[in-house]
Amino acid sequence: MSSIDRRHLLAALAAGGATAVGATSARALPEDLNLAGLKKETDVACLYHCDFGDDRRYSDMLRNINNHLSVYNFDPFNTKIVIVAHSVGIKYHLKTLVETPWEKHPPMDPELATRMAALAKYGVEVYLCKITFERQKLDFALAKDEPYIKLVPSGVATVAALQSKGFAYLKVG
Repeated sequence: MSSIDRRHLLAALAAGGATAVGATSARALPEDLNLAGLKKETDVACLYHCDFGDDRRYSDMLRNINNHLSVYNFDPFNTKIVIVAHSVGIKYHLKTLVETPWEKHPPMDPELATRMAALAKYGVEVYLCKITFERQKLDFALAKDEPYIKLVPSGVATVAALQSKGFAYLKVG
């Protein structure tokens, strides 16, 4: 009998469209992270800072992340990429924009969500700012039900915390 290592298990799960926590598990709210628990676990780690609401710029960011991962053969054991979103940048990770400050923005291209979900299969995570939700009086349940979406106390504090732990900083635009 052959043994299965973690890398092959994760690759098989990603290819099958599942996640390590289950393909159909329902979530009420995204996981809540604390700054002290954030760690750099790969040699290469990078945060992409998203505090903008321009769809073209967001599309460019997703393309850059894809290119970034391609250099490391899309191997989540070689590189870790996190998107830290606050302010209007959270809109890309909400179920709806109805009754939000961005309700009158042009409808988003659904391809953006498809591309983000594809990147998540390679370990890309999105950290949404709780302060943005609170100041905009938004329910945390508006966040999409995706395992790659997490809540952090503050977007800007998370950017600084990740940098202090060795994550490189990139901002598109």
